[in-house]
Amino acid sequence: MKLYRFLSEDDTSAFCHKVTKALNNGWELHGSPSYAFDAANGTMRCGQAVVKEVAEGTYSPDMKLGEY
Repeated sequence: MKLYRFLSEDDTSAFCHKVTKALNNGWELHGSPSYAFDAANGTMRCGQAVVKEVAEGTYSPDMKLGEY
């Protein structure tokens, strides 16, 4: 089963730490990062898609993807 997550965060070191943690937990980058202005909050936001192949399991919308 292949899992997909989109990680996002304000443009701070917290975003880099979030992506680094995912990579160290076996997730792989998928595509290029995104960077956009969040007008509602007046801040820049970063985003990065990550994917992970897992051997077992069946997909369910109730899955907590961050636990894989």
